[in-house]
Amino acid sequence: MLKRLESRLGARLFERSTRAMRLTPQGQTLLDYAQRALELLQEGEAQVGRDSGALMGTVRVAAPSDLTRSVLLPWFGEFMARHAGVRVALSVTDRVQDVMRDAVDVALRYGEPAESGLVARRLFVTHRVASAAPAYLQRYGAPAVPQDLARHNCLTFHLGNRRHAQWTFEQGGSTVRVRVDGDREVDDSGIAQLWALQGHGVIYKSELGMAREFESGALVRLLPGWGGERYVLNAVLPSNRFVPARVRALVDFLAERFAQLEPVSTPAGRPSTTIDPS
Repeated sequence: MLKRLESRLGARLFERSTRAMRLTPQGQTLLDYAQRALELLQEGEAQVGRDSGALMGTVRVAAPSDLTRSVLLPWFGEFMARHAGVRVALSVTDRVQDVMRDAVDVALRYGEPAESGLVARRLFVTHRVASAAPAYLQRYGAPAVPQDLARHNCLTFHLGNRRHAQWTFEQGGSTVRVRVDGDREVDDSGIAQLWALQGHGVIYKSELGMAREFESGALVRLLPGWGGERYVLNAVLPSNRFVPARVRALVDFLAERFAQLEPVSTPAGRPSTTIDPS
């Protein structure tokens, strides 16, 4: 039967030896889709059976590391407490994952999706903010204007082959772009934030992922009166033709929770974001 399936597909599903068999990459892909198909069948049975309306199965979520740690983790717990039949498989990475190739049900991404055919639902609009720890500012002072950042140690991170070393600021309708540099760069924005907390330099990140650090004073917002780059957070789905009920329910839940975030005033005079840790 296995050989007939491989012949029909025109692909080898297992590597065979005299001692063992293991899945080929093609076999693993087929297995992943078969498992998802089984979950959909189970969810459909729950929707029409005695447990009508119950959500079942796994939701595979990809999300940025800092956003997950600072905002999303308690929300996922709350969602799973509401829906006992749902499991969450979480991929925490700053790498932009392919929702088709990587078998992701929903990816939370900053910025608009470049791929055609994907469906994006806007969850929140935030801005990037330049900030540093009090210890760093005591040693080197705070920049008065964005151009001063060129003389500071700026902690940069990169996604793919692109390093985020040009920081944008706006004030009164004018835009300033500053090329920055520093002695540390990394492909995980959470590590860059940790370096900033340790006093190693200035960071430029979405304020949504740093609200708690601003509130506690661990990081200080810089350049009051200057607005950083606008940043849109979207929930990206592979298609809108068929979205499993459990995935749709999670996206609706996250949209509801993000809508509850309210701006508050900060010592720098610019809006920040209140995060309910519950």
